[in-house]
Amino acid sequence: MTGKGNKGFIKSISDFRRSAALAALCVLLVISAAGCGTADSTSGGSAGADAGKAVQGDTTEHSTTVFAMDTVMNITTYGGSDELLNKVQSRIEQLESMFSTTDENSEIYAVNRDGSAKVSSDTETLTKFALDICGKTNGALDISIYPVVREWGFTTGDFKVPDDSVIKDLLTHVDYRKVKLNENEDTITLDKDMKIDLGSVAKGYTGDQVINMLKEAGVQSALLDLGGNIQTLGSKTDGSDWRVAVQDPKDPSSGDYLGVVAISDKAVITSGGYERYFQGPDGKTYWHIIDPSTGRPAENGLISVTIIGDKGVYCDSLSTSLFIMGKEKAAEFWKQYQDFDMVLVSDDGEVDITEGIADRFELSNTKDYHLNVISK
Repeated sequence: MTGKGNKGFIKSISDFRRSAALAALCVLLVISAAGCGTADSTSGGSAGADAGKAVQGDTTEHSTTVFAMDTVMNITTYGGSDELLNKVQSRIEQLESMFSTTDENSEIYAVNRDGSAKVSSDTETLTKFALDICGKTNGALDISIYPVVREWGFTTGDFKVPDDSVIKDLLTHVDYRKVKLNENEDTITLDKDMKIDLGSVAKGYTGDQVINMLKEAGVQSALLDLGGNIQTLGSKTDGSDWRVAVQDPKDPSSGDYLGVVAISDKAVITSGGYERYFQGPDGKTYWHIIDPSTGRPAENGLISVTIIGDKGVYCDSLSTSLFIMGKEKAAEFWKQYQDFDMVLVSDDGEVDITEGIADRFELSNTKDYHLNVISK
């Protein structure tokens, strides 16, 4: 495969930032207005030291929209205050300033530029977690794949199909085991020509941080849509589950959905080839989920992976790594750990869900898809 030139023959299906901004539409929410109640008589923010704290019994809706991490984030709380959401926005922006690969003032940028840098507790914690998942998935997730992803143009919008020789050379610098995290000195050190990216876990970690902030403020019901990463705090205000719809990966532009899963206090995070892709000169579609073992878009029959679990960062990491693994290895991984649930969608129309959500997932498109349940 050759990769001469780029803009002359590449048809960009979605500009990177534009696709990220639209990612909030990639996982549709089927949420009845009923149960997301308005304020009762105990509305209004309290003053002084309790400012931003939720008033017990208050279900006043507060919402904010933030553009961060190259995506649109919508946060809605039932209880709390606008002041609390201002603090949430500041926290999101703080995390972005640490994890960004393009912000010259970020910690990850410094690590990549200098080969070693002192980092904050957030960056250290997230890197440690990511490296643990890299190990658990045998490198299906590899935070050092960044130079390869960049070469394909998925971080810049300058899309191209790289030459085989270029990919081969870049892969010599891809190995998460060579990322050295020194917790005593709070530093991350890389081998020569290595670069890392925490994008596969950053939004999930951010969602978890926001949920913790809301809990500490006394909020009992909230919905986070972080560019399609859905995280919920509690249930709806009437006690019923949130109903989250997973988009149909075969026809994402239609707005139709594959199915609906009922959840409370869970994260629902999807990775799919339809989210960011381009067409090459051969008419073939190339998507952004790169297999670290080949340096090319993962091709194993899966077109969408949705993970449901307690922590956003865990779901975020697995949605990418299990997509790369493929259906059989993903099922084996689930059977080994069984601390999450998943929806695997294959290009042949098969939909495989784990038994933990068998009574919570409803297949909406029965014409194009067939449902199977993965058991222990």
